[in-house]
Amino acid sequence: MSRDHVHDSSRRALTIAFGLIVGLLAGELVFGVIAGSLALLADAGHMLTDAAALGLALGAATYARRPARGRWTFGFRRLEILAAHVNGITLLVVGVVIVVVAVRRLIDPQEVRGGIVLVVALAGIVVNLAAAAVLHGPSRSSLNVRGAFLHVATDLAAFAGTALAGALILVTGWDRLDPIASLVVAGLIFWSSYVLLRESTRILLDVSPADPRAIADAMLAVSHVSDVHDLHVWTVGSGFPSISAHVLVDPGADCHAIRLELASLLADRFGLSHSTLQVEHAPRPVHNQTSFPLVAPRRR
Repeated sequence: MSRDHVHDSSRRALTIAFGLIVGLLAGELVFGVIAGSLALLADAGHMLTDAAALGLALGAATYARRPARGRWTFGFRRLEILAAHVNGITLLVVGVVIVVVAVRRLIDPQEVRGGIVLVVALAGIVVNLAAAAVLHGPSRSSLNVRGAFLHVATDLAAFAGTALAGALILVTGWDRLDPIASLVVAGLIFWSSYVLLRESTRILLDVSPADPRAIADAMLAVSHVSDVHDLHVWTVGSGFPSISAHVLVDPGADCHAIRLELASLLADRFGLSHSTLQVEHAPRPVHNQTSFPLVAPRRR
């Protein structure tokens, strides 16, 4: 699947999900105030960040398609990673706010209209199921869409907890079930934030998506390759891992043929389809060895 097709699929999914979430947000704010439910208002606050997150992700996905120009030699692909990182931070902030308000409600509970809470939460489950279904496929190939998907997925779990709390309040009349459900939601939000921030931070810090030692060993195993150094592996954007390296081959070996073989090896075995390899003849025979940042030389 081409990167253009992936971007088109991502933008289409984000647009549909954005429309669904904005519609639900408006209804939830109204009924959350009427019902006096913190769980619904907490979900509404999360839904607001969902709408903002989806809007940010949609904008990033659109802008990321612009071609490379000027000093932007890799284009604008990193905008999607930055959007995912921002979404992870917003999840974290929303989780903290929910915890603070829920603790206050546990100490000083307020009356909650369980029937309205239950009905709105069930509607939220339906809408978020639809949004999550739309985003699930593209989220596998785009960290930007995955950030939006995690927002929607945690909201889906939140609505399930809110619906359960509303039903139990109707049966038992115990209003503290509402902030308890909010605390469970906050826990899910914190986990989603951690996962998203971990992945986006690794890309922003240019952490290798594959084991550099294994890559170097595989390259050295190719016939006539005598040395690999200055090897760097990083991710430019979702679905765009890259590698660069300086390769020395035995005197008299075909540099062009070996470069093609190495490029094929990197793409097929490690998924590194964007490779920049400087292949030159070694000045003298060198026993298989390698040295590059982050990886220690092999012991003999």
